Amino acid sequence: MPTECTQERFGFEAVERRAVEASFSGGTITANAGALLLRQLDRGLGLVRAFASCFVDRRDQRLVEHRVETLVGQRIFALALGYEDLNDHDELRHDPTFAVLAGKLAPVLRSDCAPVAGKSTLNRLEHTPKRDGAKYHKIDYDEARIERLLVELFVAAHEQAPREIVLDLDATDLPLHGRQEGRFFHGYYANYCYLPLYVFCGRHLLLAKLRRADIDASAGAVAAVARMVAQIRQRWRKTRIILRADSGFAREALMAWCEANSVDYVFGLARNARLEAIVAEPLAAAARRCAETGQPARVFRDFRYRTLDSWSCERRVVGKAEHTLGGANPRFVVTSLPARQRDARALYEDLYCARGEAENRIGEQFELFADRVSSLTMQANQLRLWFSAMAYVLLDTLRRIALRHTQFADAAVTTIRLKLLKLGAQVRTSVRRIHFALAAGCPNKHEFAMAHLSLRRAFSSA
Repeated sequence: MPTECTQERFGFEAVERRAVEASFSGGTITANAGALLLRQLDRGLGLVRAFASCFVDRRDQRLVEHRVETLVGQRIFALALGYEDLNDHDELRHDPTFAVLAGKLAPVLRSDCAPVAGKSTLNRLEHTPKRDGAKYHKIDYDEARIERLLVELFVAAHEQAPREIVLDLDATDLPLHGRQEGRFFHGYYANYCYLPLYVFCGRHLLLAKLRRADIDASAGAVAAVARMVAQIRQRWRKTRIILRADSGFAREALMAWCEANSVDYVFGLARNARLEAIVAEPLAAAARRCAETGQPARVFRDFRYRTLDSWSCERRVVGKAEHTLGGANPRFVVTSLPARQRDARALYEDLYCARGEAENRIGEQFELFADRVSSLTMQANQLRLWFSAMAYVLLDTLRRIALRHTQFADAAVTTIRLKLLKLGAQVRTSVRRIHFALAAGCPNKHEFAMAHLSLRRAFSSA
């Protein structure tokens, strides 16, 4: 007897002698009603429209059902809502929330399709090699415009120029499990991967650059930083800019560029025998203090240092001579900041150690599926990385503007998604109204109301 794989009704254990059943027959119901907040935000922010303007569409517009703005918006909203797979869109295209997000309740040219696109159309968007005039590849993206857009969004998020900003540079691994273009084995991460370069300023994302893994962690950093600094200084001429990164970026080319362009830096510095010899005395003092108190002890030393052949000049180095219950733990940073502005302890503990926040932000990129790099070409995978980046910018702006007075002011994007965006609702459509009847038992009604009010106030002219 053949197995019936598609059930219409699902039975469960009875409750108080009553049968419990379920079926996908509820009609027009959505599990994504909280995304209405994202639409309200995007209408004020203009992120999807700005991102769509970075694409070149060579299709005959008279025959186009789904505009580029609809396609990129659909992809960004879906990632924010937790849908990483293009296959999901064959069902999501019928979700009334996505129709509202797209501002398109019915197809325009065809009667046999949904208001938004399915997996095949979106797949053609993501796999867009630049073959001008090719039959099936008629949408390209402008890489330089997208990278400028991220910095523009960062600058626009500030009402006035800050006195000082700290740009965090970091590289991470995106594991590869196929034969993708640019695939190389990385010894430190012990797998085949890409090695993207990220730049953050606090929670703001300024760069998400996909790179091959057969390079130094700092490869391309000088060009990327030079472009961003020039763009920032066009608007904020007097703002002090400090670069912060781990020892993978303590390279002569980057430090020399900073010194020549009035940009400060504080980078981790890999320890070696010469550096350890310099802090031998304070390290011994820390060991004695640790033995006396039974607690970890730190002693800082400030000194001038130059490598034997790779640095062009002496630079300020701060050594942390730390001894813990597990033994000696010396660490070093190199900086252009003078001691009169930040002493050794403040430089290390208050400024340098704060770079750990950038690692949390990279973790949020993964929560938005930035590590989904399964396409064959690097160009397609770079576009996926930008989709995740734009989804992050959208959710981070929601957190900063709409949730700042709620319990979710510092919540991770996954928490915001689960608590505030993934809300069940029945959708009723009439001639004059589309009504989302949200679940009465939602535990975060107050936060939703506060977010809606904050968005209305922030974008009252939208």
